[in-house]
This record gives sequence, structure tokens and C-alpha cells, in this order.
Amino acid sequence: MSLGRAVGLVLGVAADAVLGDPRRYHPVAGFGRAASALERGLYRDHRAAGVAHVAVLVGGAVLAGAAVERLAGRDQVVRALTTAAATWVVLGGASLADEGTAMGRELDAGDLAAARDRLPGLCGRDPSKLDTMGLAKATVESVAENTSDAVVAPLFWGAVAGVPGLLGYRAVNTLDAMIGHRNPRYLRFGWAAARLDDVANLLPSRLAALLTAVGAPVVGGSAGEAWRTWRRDAAAHPSPNAGQVEAAFAGALEIRLGGRTVYAHGAEDRPVLGHGRNPDAGHVTRAVELSRVVGASAAAVTALIALVRPRLLRPRPRRASRRRTSA
Repeated sequence: MSLGRAVGLVLGVAADAVLGDPRRYHPVAGFGRAASALERGLYRDHRAAGVAHVAVLVGGAVLAGAAVERLAGRDQVVRALTTAAATWVVLGGASLADEGTAMGRELDAGDLAAARDRLPGLCGRDPSKLDTMGLAKATVESVAENTSDAVVAPLFWGAVAGVPGLLGYRAVNTLDAMIGHRNPRYLRFGWAAARLDDVANLLPSRLAALLTAVGAPVVGGSAGEAWRTWRRDAAAHPSPNAGQVEAAFAGALEIRLGGRTVYAHGAEDRPVLGHGRNPDAGHVTRAVELSRVVGASAAAVTALIALVRPRLLRPRPRRASRRRTSA
């Protein structure tokens, strides 16, 4: 089981890098449509309705993944192929890199209007209030956070729990993006989605931050500064997870992130992460390169986790105790 899972994760990462997202009938988009339809029937302005909404959708995704693994049985080739297909579907590394690269190109060309039009594809900031530096900062922060959410975290849960982990995590993260907002409609209904996403990303976000520090020198960054900024500034971020990787990226690229952040539902004044210069178009390009490095490292690490996990969980045989006999 472990070999098929490990091979499948690596193949899925390769498929995402080469093929990108499925061009038609994307399963995640289909899940989003199903979630919207269910929301129309279940929505109530209280937490219990949100808990039911999340339980139905995430539970359904996990059960679908379990059915796939059951059908695969012990055949390592089939297990590798099904894991690869699920990994390809849930990963967002290639699309994240494409959007970030395009944003860096538009900022470098000074095309502020095009950059503002592109920003909603990366994050939920209000682009009309942002200048070139603000757009660059928002992009680097989004690339950092989504490197964890859309690449490292699904690979982590795929290594730990196979296809059910891959599909279940993507369901959790998609619901958080859809309803995990602090606005009047979703403050209570989206509470369960937001909290479950926080829990699901506790370990992956810290793995992503560690891999950021390790990979920083590959893009001309500072591993030491990434480590120091991560350990010093991450806890100041309002998110228990986004701050981990954003602080690591800030240190790796030796820039300042955070500060005033304007969303559609209002503005937030966040602590500053890092002590470097303000980001520009060049930092956006380097952030994308660093994201690719972290993604490749995560593929290797999670494949190793998939290989060794069964051995760690295997019960150790008890040694027979020797009783002393009296002479």
C-alpha cells in the first residue's frame, strides 16, 4: 500500500506540473457547485446549520475516496494510478505559479490596470485600493499561503490518509474559501468550515514554512532569515497557519509583508512580518520560484512519509517475559 501511495503522490505532482488543472469538468469546480446548491437548502444564520453543511460535504468526499481505495484493493499499480489521479485533481501548484508569474510580468511592465484585474484570481483583496507595492505584497502573501494550502497540505494528507485524505482535505479547504468569511452572512454559518480548515492545516503549514527556509538559498534567499522571521513573527498573524508560511517567505526573500489589508468586507491592520524592503515585481517572480521549490520538496518529503508510515503504525511484537524460578 505504501509504495503505491508514494509513487502516486509523485506522479500526481508531475501531472499537475505538466498538465495543469483539468480544462473541462474539473471535479473541484463540480464540488463547489454542489456545495452552493446544498447551501441554498441548508443555510441558516447559526453554527449548527454550518456544521451540518460541512459534515455532509466533507463526509461525502472522504467516503468517495474510501470507495476508490477499496476498489483499488492491494494492487499497487492501481493504487498508484488512483492516488496520482486524485493528487492531480486536488493540487493547485501549476495554476498558482501561472497566476503569480503573470502578475509579476504585468507589474514589471507597469500595467497597473491589468494587475488589478488579475488579483481576484489570487486572493480576495480589493484591488482598486492597491498601488504597485500593494499588489506585489498581496501577490507574495497569496503565493505563500496557497503554497501551503494548495500544494503542501493536500500532499501531506495524501501521504497520511491516501485518496480519502486528498479528497477530504480539498473539500475542507474549498468550503473555507467559499463560506469561511467574517462577514454578516457567514460569521456563524461558515464557522465550522473555517475552524476545520485551521485544524487541517496546523501541521502542513509548519511543514511548508520549514521547507521554505530550507529551499530559500535555491532562489537566492536567506535560509537563516527565513527561519528567524518564521519563529519570531508567525504567531503575530491573525491566522494560526497563514502566518507561518507568510513569515517564512518574508524572511526568505528579505521583504516586509503584512500591515493594512483591505478586503471586500473591510480592512484589517495586521502586524508586519519581516524587516526587509517593501516587495516589488522582482519579489513576486522569486516568490513563484520559491513556491515551486517548496512544492518539489514537499513531494519528496510526503512520498517518504507514505513509505514509512505503515512501519511506524505496525505494532511491535512483545518480548516474552522470563520468570525467575527459585532454586
